[in-house]
Amino acid sequence: MSEANYYEFLQISPHADHDTIHRVYRFLAGRYHPDNPKSGDVDKFNELKMAYDVLSDPNRRAEYDAKRHRHARRPVPMSISIDFMDNLDGELNRRLCLLAVLYYRRRANPYAPEVPLAEIEAQMGFPRDYLDFTTWYLERKGYITKADNSDFTLTVGGVDFVESQRANLPILNKLLTDGVETTEVAVEVGAAQEDTAEVHAIETETRQNERLNKRAERRKNRKDRRLGLPDPRAHKVERRFQAAERRASVVPEGDTEIDLLASRIAESIGIAVAAA
Repeated sequence: MSEANYYEFLQISPHADHDTIHRVYRFLAGRYHPDNPKSGDVDKFNELKMAYDVLSDPNRRAEYDAKRHRHARRPVPMSISIDFMDNLDGELNRRLCLLAVLYYRRRANPYAPEVPLAEIEAQMGFPRDYLDFTTWYLERKGYITKADNSDFTLTVGGVDFVESQRANLPILNKLLTDGVETTEVAVEVGAAQEDTAEVHAIETETRQNERLNKRAERRKNRKDRRLGLPDPRAHKVERRFQAAERRASVVPEGDTEIDLLASRIAESIGIAVAAA
C-alpha cells in the first residue's frame, strides 16, 4: 500500500490523536489477524502494521505528513463550478459559499472556528476585493463576525440559517453535500466525522464483547455447578472462613472475647476503688 493511504486505511482523520490511532489499530488488528477464522487477512494485517508503525511514531508521522502535503492535490476553487459574477444571483452565491466555508470550519473545530480572509479567498477562488459587500451584509445580518485581523467566524445565527435553509437553497445544499470534494476544510470535516463514527463503533463493539464474555462466564459457572465441578466462588468463601479462624486464634484458649472484655472492666473498676 502507498503511504498516501495510511489514514484512509485506518479510517481516521489526519488530525487523530495517538489514543485514537492506538484504539483503532487494536480493533482492526483483531479483525485482520491471521488467527481470526472469520475475517483474518494476512495482507491487510501487514498493511495495518505498516501504517501503525508510521503513525504511532511522532517523528515518522511528521515526516510522512510533510511528504503527504507536498504531493497533495490542490483543492478546486468553488468559482470553477459556481457563478459568482452574475449580478444578484452571483452575490447570493458568494454569500452562501462564504457561509458554507465558515460552517465547515465551525463544525470541524467549534472552539477555534476562525477562518482568515486569505483562506476564504483561496477556497472560493475569488478576489477579496469583490467580497467586501458580501462580508458587510453577512456581518449586519449577524451571521458572521470579523476580527481585527480579518479572521471570520460563523455565529449561532449563521449556523441556524445554514441548517434551516439548506433544503430551500440548491446551491447551499450542493455545497454541504459535495463540498467535501472541493475544499480542504470540508475534507477535514468529513474525515473527522468518519473518525468519530469509527471510534464509536469500536467502543460499542468492545462493550458488547465484554457483556457477551461475562454472560458466557456465568453460563459456564452454572454448568460446572450442575456437573458437580468445583465452583470458583467456593474458594472465596473458604478464604473468608480461614480469615475468621485466624482472628479467633488471637483470643487465648479457654477465653472468649466477652470474658476478656469483662476482665478488663473488672480491672478498671478495681484500680478506681483502690485509688479512692
